[in-house]
Amino acid sequence: MHPEPSTRHSSPAPCQAQFDLVIVGGGLIGGSLACALADTGLRVAVIEAVAADAAVQPSYDERVIALSLGSRRILGAMGLWDGIAPEAEPILRVHIAERGGCGTTRLDHAELGVEALGYVASARAMGAAIRAVLAAAPQVEWLCPARVTSQRLHADRVDLEVQCGGETRRLSTRLLVAADGGDSLIRRDQGIAVEERAYEQQAVITTVTPDRPRTGWAFERFTDTGPLALLPMTGGRYSVVWTCRDTETAALLGLSDADFLARLQGRFGFRLGRLGQAAPRRAYPLKLLLTRETIRPRLVLIGNAAHTLHPVAGQGFNLGLRDVAALAEVLAPIGEPTGEPGFDPGAATVLEAYRAWRGRDQQRTATLTDTLARLFVNPWLPLRLGRNLGLLGLDLLPPARRAVARHFMGTGGRAPRLARGLPLSRNPAESKSSRE
Repeated sequence: MHPEPSTRHSSPAPCQAQFDLVIVGGGLIGGSLACALADTGLRVAVIEAVAADAAVQPSYDERVIALSLGSRRILGAMGLWDGIAPEAEPILRVHIAERGGCGTTRLDHAELGVEALGYVASARAMGAAIRAVLAAAPQVEWLCPARVTSQRLHADRVDLEVQCGGETRRLSTRLLVAADGGDSLIRRDQGIAVEERAYEQQAVITTVTPDRPRTGWAFERFTDTGPLALLPMTGGRYSVVWTCRDTETAALLGLSDADFLARLQGRFGFRLGRLGQAAPRRAYPLKLLLTRETIRPRLVLIGNAAHTLHPVAGQGFNLGLRDVAALAEVLAPIGEPTGEPGFDPGAATVLEAYRAWRGRDQQRTATLTDTLARLFVNPWLPLRLGRNLGLLGLDLLPPARRAVARHFMGTGGRAPRLARGLPLSRNPAESKSSRE
C-alpha cells in the first residue's frame, strides 16, 4: 500500500536526524541541487542508491551531455564549471537538416552575440565536479550507497527510514525532493500518476573520430527512424546519438565496428569526412513521461522524476537543471540558520511558487520535443515537403531563427538568478542597485 500522508502535527522521534531538505537521488540533478544550496544555511541530506564508482552507475559513466548556454551559466554560478570546463567542448554552430531533403537551418553563436550556443561535457566530469563541491560542504550529508525503505508524510515534516551501510537510519525533514530518475521510487510509492508513452525507439550511443572534424559544429539529422545527432567533443571526437526503431537496435549493436561505421556513414554523409574509431555502443529505450503533479505537501519532484523526454534537441537534462535553479531560488530566501522563526522550506507557499514558475516551461518543452520526435518520422509526402519548407523558411528568417535558438539555449522567459550566472545570495551593492 502507498503510505498515506498524516494530517496530525507530531514531533519527530528523538533519535531522528533533522534536516531542512532531503534529496533522494544523488545523480547529476540531485547533486546539482545540493551544490546550489550548499551555502544557503539549509541542512541537506542526499540519499543515493548507487556508489559513484560502480560500473552500473548511470549518472557518472562516459556518456556526454549537451548543455545549453543557460545550463553552463547555472553550473558556473554554482561553482561547478571550473571542474567541468577542461572536458567540455563548445557548440558554436548547429546544422539541422532532414536526410534526403532540401531543407536546412543553421544556428550560429555569432548571430546571437554569445560565446557559444552550448557545450558538450562528459557525465563523468560533471559527477566529479559535483562530488568535489559537496565534499567541502559541511551543511550537506551524503548517504551512499543508501536507499529509502519507508517514508511517511506529515503536515509539518516527512519521516524517512534509510538503509545505509547495513544499518537503518531515521531521518526527519521539512521537504523531500525526489530526484531519483524516470523510474522514481518516491513517485511510485506516493501513487503519483504519470502520462507515459513509449516511442518504440531506442537511442544508440557511441563516440567516433572523423578525419575532417569541424571545430564547434553540431549536426542534427532527421531520418525516417528518428533524429541522428553528432555532437563535438574534445580531441576532435564526436558523440553519436542515433535514434532507431526497437526492431533495429539489436542488429546495430551486433555489427562489427567497421560495419557499424559504414552504416553510420551512409546515414550521416561525409560532412565530417570519414568516420572512424567507434567506441562501444549502448542503447537506451526512449519514452515520454510527464506528471502534472510535481508538488505535494512536503514533496517536490524534479528532473526525470517529473519529466523524461525524447533526446531530440537535447532538452532533457537542461530542463531538469532549470528545475534545480528555480527550486534553489525559491528556497534560498528562507535559507537562514536552522531554528529561525517561520523557517520552513516545505511550506505550501514555497512549493506553489516553484510549481507556478516551472509548470509552463516543463509542459512546453515536453510538448515541443514530443512533436519534433513524431513529426519528423512521418513519411507522408505532403508533411515531408512541409518540414523541408519549414526548415528553409527558418533559415531565411533571422528573427524566427534567433527565437528558436534562444529557446534551445535556455535563455528565454523568466530566468532564475543561477541561469543568469548570478549567485543565489545578493550582496549589499546588488541589493541597493535592485532597489534603485
